Amino acid sequence: MARLSRAEAQEHNRSKVLAAARAEFIERGFRAAKIDAIAERAELTRGAVYSNFPGKRALYFAVLAEAAVTEPDSAPSATTPGEALAAFARTWVARLPLSTDDERSPARLGADVLPEIMADEQIRLPYAQLLKLNALLLGLALENLAFADLRTRTGRRVRVAETALTTLHGASQLAAAAPGFLEPFDVVRACARLADLDLDDAWLPPHLPYAVKARPVDERWSPPAGAPTGGVVAILGLHRLASVEEAVRAAPAGVPVTVALVTSSPDELAPLARLALAEVAGCLREAFPPAALPRLRVLHDDAGALAAAAGLPAVSDTTQAAVLVRDGRVVARAEGYGACHAAAEAATG
Repeated sequence: MARLSRAEAQEHNRSKVLAAARAEFIERGFRAAKIDAIAERAELTRGAVYSNFPGKRALYFAVLAEAAVTEPDSAPSATTPGEALAAFARTWVARLPLSTDDERSPARLGADVLPEIMADEQIRLPYAQLLKLNALLLGLALENLAFADLRTRTGRRVRVAETALTTLHGASQLAAAAPGFLEPFDVVRACARLADLDLDDAWLPPHLPYAVKARPVDERWSPPAGAPTGGVVAILGLHRLASVEEAVRAAPAGVPVTVALVTSSPDELAPLARLALAEVAGCLREAFPPAALPRLRVLHDDAGALAAAAGLPAVSDTTQAAVLVRDGRVVARAEGYGACHAAAEAATG
């Protein structure tokens, strides 16, 4: 049998830890689970567990993020925002625990996520921004369907998306806290009706007197594998994610927009980011036809490699920067308030 490389061995151990942790969390619950028990299940040392994850909470987020990654069972057939929101909600509530489920059912695995977030101020702000990003992704998909339907062409749908996600997250918490209270089909019907709400929604660009301007540059673009080869690339810390809408709204048609998520605490916040985004990404793929999915591409830049390629050797949760890439060159860059808008506007020149 071929000897595993160091990287392969690390990935193998990480997979063993995740599988053992999932079994431990299901059997004992997050609160009662022990790192020593997880190490024993994985047939590894306690140190091996901590070499992959800084603590039990980060491991919990990683387990849930892995479970949230799904592929659609069939091609979505929604043609209107209402149909798509109903399908989105249907996929969401299908994951919720039933009143007949055992206390240690896998469906109840995520019951402690919100209490953990509420207990730590350092997590609440990143989580709020991750929800803002999710609402933007859902809102853009709704806008794409509305624009395709001549009967329902309207403007921004992000507030409708925020309202739908508020409803669905509330349903998740009630399903865990008050088994049997929730009627899932009522939630689906309510979300479908939200598509018709007029919430007086409008996007406002950054307040220009305080917004930065893009600087013309001519630098080689050498990103890591899998990174975008052109368009607007936003590098945003987990406290600044909502600002990517500036790039989406200002970029000309046909110019791709990518957001790279960075953080000064990747060991714990990166798993949370993956969890929050995976929950919505799976529902989007189940509910919306591929043509309606948002053009905004989201990347997790845990090691800061993409940020470094964009000229940012150091990042934090407040990082707010963007570059415009054309023909393998960085042709404009901006950092600070309004950076995403500035880089996107440079693409019109």
